[in-house]
Amino acid sequence: MGQAGMAEAAVRYLRSTRTPASRTVEALPRPELRCVGDDERAPLDQREFRSVMGRFATGVTIVTAPPAAPDTPDSAPAGFACQSFSSLSLDPPLVAFMVGRTSATWPRIARAGVFCVNVLGADQAELCRSFAVSGADKFAGVAYDRAPVSGSPRLTGAVAWIDCAIHAVHTGGDHLIVVGRVNALGTGTDDPDGPLLFHRGRFARLTPSSV
Repeated sequence: MGQAGMAEAAVRYLRSTRTPASRTVEALPRPELRCVGDDERAPLDQREFRSVMGRFATGVTIVTAPPAAPDTPDSAPAGFACQSFSSLSLDPPLVAFMVGRTSATWPRIARAGVFCVNVLGADQAELCRSFAVSGADKFAGVAYDRAPVSGSPRLTGAVAWIDCAIHAVHTGGDHLIVVGRVNALGTGTDDPDGPLLFHRGRFARLTPSSV
């Protein structure tokens, strides 16, 4: 489906929300997974793009998933460091994270169908670095229990956790936008230094405000 078709479907959806509740709402079609066309690339320097976007401070998370199948490469839990995470909707409760299409971990999370977002505390920078390495045994020596609904690893020391099922996946250039339906959530360790932050290519911490 091209952009015109997607726009048409969106208009139909918006119109349907103004009709009586008894009318069935037409679901938006799932977009096709495709590569970014050359005519869609803006003439921007990627280094400048990264530099400007890096001035937006974010939290840091580790997204985990349980083993998808025994006696296969998916027989171990999966996880990767992710700063592109956000709450999305209150009703229904939805969150979203972005993952690169070339990620080796994402297919394992997709096969599991569920995931847990672990919000890292200020003292967990090294843990984040270990989950950012591709091909390593990321869970070696890492303490965790299992999230109550999905069974995904819930990392010890995280300041919060959000247990989800995959709700939808959308395309976003060279990334995928993964939407999760929240089934359970809670806070973890009460870290006096607050959450771990990422700003301009390095980790940071909150500092007390003088206001």
